[in-house]
Formats: sequence, C-alpha cells, structure tokens
Amino acid sequence: MTIVKEKDSFLENEYQEKNEDELIEEKIAEENIKPSRKLDYSLQSPKERSNLVEKIINETPPEQLTNRYLEILSDYIIFAMDKEEKKQKNILTDNRMITVNKRETSFQGLSDQLESGEDGIYNMIANDKNIIFTPKISITQEDIDNIPALKELREAIEMVEKQEKIATGKKKFLLKKQLIEMRQDQYVIKNSYRQPMCFSNAVKSLSQIDLNEKITITEDGELKSNAIITFINPKHVSALLCHYSKLKQDTWGKFWSDSYFLMEDLDSLIEKTLKEKYPLYYDLVIYKIDGKQNIEIQQLLYEKHGIKHSVEYISSLWRNKIPKLLANQAQEDYLIWYYTTQERGKWKRCSRCGEIKLAHNKFFSKNKTSRDNFYSICKCCRNKKNKK
Repeated sequence: MTIVKEKDSFLENEYQEKNEDELIEEKIAEENIKPSRKLDYSLQSPKERSNLVEKIINETPPEQLTNRYLEILSDYIIFAMDKEEKKQKNILTDNRMITVNKRETSFQGLSDQLESGEDGIYNMIANDKNIIFTPKISITQEDIDNIPALKELREAIEMVEKQEKIATGKKKFLLKKQLIEMRQDQYVIKNSYRQPMCFSNAVKSLSQIDLNEKITITEDGELKSNAIITFINPKHVSALLCHYSKLKQDTWGKFWSDSYFLMEDLDSLIEKTLKEKYPLYYDLVIYKIDGKQNIEIQQLLYEKHGIKHSVEYISSLWRNKIPKLLANQAQEDYLIWYYTTQERGKWKRCSRCGEIKLAHNKFFSKNKTSRDNFYSICKCCRNKKNKK
C-alpha cells in the first residue's frame, strides 16, 4: 500500500491567501448571480463581513438565495478568519477538504490492507502525524531510465511546469493542481513495475526453499549473511514471528527440510533469550503466537506482571524490540561459536561483573586509549549503570 502526499504549499498558502477573494468573484460570475450590493473585500474581520452578508440576504429576493449563492456568501465570511480560528471551529474549506480526503480512512480498512494487521498501524505511529502518508521511496534517475512510462510522465511534468510558470489566475491554479496529480502518479507507476517482496507469499513454500547460510565477519567485526532468512537480521526475525503459526503448521513433521530446523532453532532462541531475562516479553510472544489481540494482551500482562503497557507499545515490542533482542543473541552465539571452534579469539575479564567474555565490540565498547582498544567494563554492565 502506498499513499502519497505531495507537500505543495500553494493550496493552503499562496493560492488561499492571495486569491480567495478572486475565487469568490469567479464563482459569482460562473453562477450568473447579480447580488443586491457588491461584496466589499476591504473588510478584513469576519464580523464586518457577516454584517454585510446579513444586509445582502435581507435585500435579496428569496428565489435568488440559492444554496450555491449562500455557500459563496459563507466562504466570503470564512476566508476572513485566520487559520487557527478555522481549526478551532473545525471549519472545512475546499482546500482543507483536499487534505482531509487524502488522510481519511477507517482503522479496520487500513489494517486489513497491511500484512501484519493492527501491528502494522501501531508500528508506523510516531509523533509526526503525517508519517504514514510520506512515501519512503524516491524517484531516481535509474528509475526514469529503466521505466519507459515513468520517463514519458517526467517529460510531461516538465512541459506542464513550463506552462505553469507563465500562467496566471485560475489557469495557474489548475496547472499546479495537475502537477500534484502527475507527481503522485510517478510513485504509482514505479510500484507497478517493482512490487515489494511480500514475505507471506513464501510461507506455503518455505519448506522447499534452500536455507543454507554462510556468515562472514567484516573487518569492523560485523556479521554478514548470504542466506535468504537469517536470525542475525532483526527484520527477518520479526517476519518469522509474525507468520509463526503458519510457518509452524507448514513445516511440522518435515524433518528433511531446512525450514523444520529453522523453526526449531527459533523456538530455542526465544527460550534462551527471553524466558529467564525477559519473562514479560516471553509471555507477550506466547500470547501473540496464540492469536490474541493487543488489548487482550495488555490485560493479561497486567494481571500476571503488574505492568500495564499501551497497545501501541505492545505492538512496538512485538515488531521491533523483541526481534532485536533475538537477533542480538543470535549474533553473540555465532561469535562465541566461531572464535571458540573455528578461530582462536581474544578474551578478557569484565572488571565489574568478573565474567570472561569475547574481546569484541559486541561485548565491549571500543576505547582507543586502552591497550586492547576496549573498555574494561563490558557493555552489559555499562548499560546497567546507565539505567541506574
């Protein structure tokens, strides 16, 4: 799903502030209305304009007071209000309705379109109320060169832009409106050529996919995997969790397939990472796998642990924090295995907790001033100190 919102400001700024009075006059001319007295645009306050409109209504025969004419007179008053006053009174002008129509949708309708349902919505919520309407993709020169329809559209946009620069009045407004629609069409065209890969499409055929993995360690100590699915990537772990029930059902009893052991390893990783250290997160995972809704999970966690998280935070834990914890544990397990069995690693004792850990940036923060380029206190102890 892609909802594009162009941020051209002319609708609510330049056009509205400079040409609203001209708009009213154009509407009067189009409707062939002959008012008893002319509208005075030198009046700036809504009260003054309201008094004038009242006089016009009293002097105008009832048969001429059509709905369209009354609408024009109301616009004459509304346009005198400042933006804050319009928002406080919830007045929806034509320009405001353009924004409302783009944003308006039902919660159920939106969640049905998302692969992860309600969690997909909570995962996108942030302080910026426009975040789910801003496209994450951009139109690159490579896209223009490789997609013929997109190239033709860009050429048409350039032509309209040239016409808009020399146009005036209503024609200029219509051309700007056309440009917004054309720019939106760019993203539609790009998406039609390059559909994003949907993990759920592979659920039924996961048992037939080769899941062999080769992990390499870079010079910076980072892990890189060549596998289509890997536990060291939090996004992959999140996808596995979201489709856990379907994957478990599809791989059950298929001992010859990589997918069966993948799900077995995922169960072990969840037990090792969460059960002892993060019991609340462990229960949350169980509830989500059982298909419970966030509002129900909120109450269950409160009854068992005495902590009441918001449904948005529960979704964030499920989609972000828990997958990161699991991926981090998988990375640590691999590093310990590699530098124990495949290559001789360097180890050091934490000066605070006394545990001997791998001298690696996964366990110790880097410190250029020390002899081994690591702090003497491990990351785990440093994090506990910072929390206190």
